[in-house]
Amino acid sequence: MDGMLSQEEINALLAGMDTSGGGDAGGGDAPAAEEPAGDAPSGGGGGGFVAGEIDESLLNDDEKDAIGEVANISMGSSATTLYSLVNQKVNITTPQVELANWNTVLNNYEKPCVFIQIKYTVGLEGTNILILKERDVMVITDLMMGGDGTNTDGEVGELQLSAISEAMNQMMGAAATSLSTMIGQKVDISPPEATLLDMIDDDPSEISEFLTGTFCRVTFKLQIGELVDSTLMQLYPIDFAKSLKDTISTESAEDTASAAVPPPSPAPAPAPDMGMPTPDPSAMQGGMAGMAGMPGMDPSMMQGMQPQMGMPGMGMPMMPMGMPMMQPQMMGANVQPAQFQSFAQGNPMMAAGENIGLIKDVPLEVTVELGRTAKAISDILDFAPGTIIELEKVAGEPVDVLVNGKFVAKGEVVVIEESFGVRVTEIIQ
Repeated sequence: MDGMLSQEEINALLAGMDTSGGGDAGGGDAPAAEEPAGDAPSGGGGGGFVAGEIDESLLNDDEKDAIGEVANISMGSSATTLYSLVNQKVNITTPQVELANWNTVLNNYEKPCVFIQIKYTVGLEGTNILILKERDVMVITDLMMGGDGTNTDGEVGELQLSAISEAMNQMMGAAATSLSTMIGQKVDISPPEATLLDMIDDDPSEISEFLTGTFCRVTFKLQIGELVDSTLMQLYPIDFAKSLKDTISTESAEDTASAAVPPPSPAPAPAPDMGMPTPDPSAMQGGMAGMAGMPGMDPSMMQGMQPQMGMPGMGMPMMPMGMPMMQPQMMGANVQPAQFQSFAQGNPMMAAGENIGLIKDVPLEVTVELGRTAKAISDILDFAPGTIIELEKVAGEPVDVLVNGKFVAKGEVVVIEESFGVRVTEIIQ
């Protein structure tokens, strides 16, 4: 329209100048415009994948504590196993449990890294993923192959992936054993699968479906000697984390219930039989009458006496006082010295070979010794293929035959078809 711009076109040009960042105001607003990029696809990649918001309500504090306890015990066993593989001191610190999503992993971990997927096959149902930095994998695999852990140049290849898979197989196998002890049932895993990923252009759904939403992230600090001071991450699906907590809670409840039930109390033992005969009451009365007729005995004293005696407080029955005194049974016993059969010298001895058949099938080791010699340690250290060792035995002298290490015979070496043999020439008595 005669080369003139409309008001809408002028406003569009001014807006374009502001967003292109010509002045201080534009530069001050730039961080605010870039802030959503951390949660947007540009911050996460993954072929246009957009991670949703983290749902903090999926796990409560008790569930996080239970998962942390399981992870701590499991990684304690794994650290011991890794020490035996790399021959270096391994320290895995107390875990930190939190909820995360794919963007959280991307923003807080070096790229590329190695994803190791472990599936539980017995006792538990679920999957978890271990994430190791590329350099850490190079150090561990170099130590496993006999290196000093400094050969970290280059990229992780098939050899390193195979070695770290074997290391994780042994580490997580030890962790599964500890976990089975904790929950009281057998736990087993499938062979781990290791993959090198740059994560920026990877779709998390192709790794594992649970990575597309909110999941549980357990972070450890990993130290291997003076070579590695890094971070190890373990990712759990929410449903697997909850089932793990429920399994532990069920086992703890069963242990508490079994401890609360008291053991059955033993039945009271019957009162011991004292072997005392029950006296005749008439005899008791006669005894009391005799006491009344004794000189100096006041008959009124006998009225208050009870014709019974005993220890009611001790649980013993009341016994009548008129019972006769018991005499020990051994007073009239006939004690004689013990009589033993004498063995005459003329008894025939058992024949030596009478029962030899019982041990004829016992195998004994027969050794033929060609000769011996003594050497200094320095001479032994010089041994090499082709070294000739001179023995003390003279050529042609009979060899020694030993049975279970005992020298029993001498003989000469013969050849029987393709094997050596010994012809016995002398029996040693």
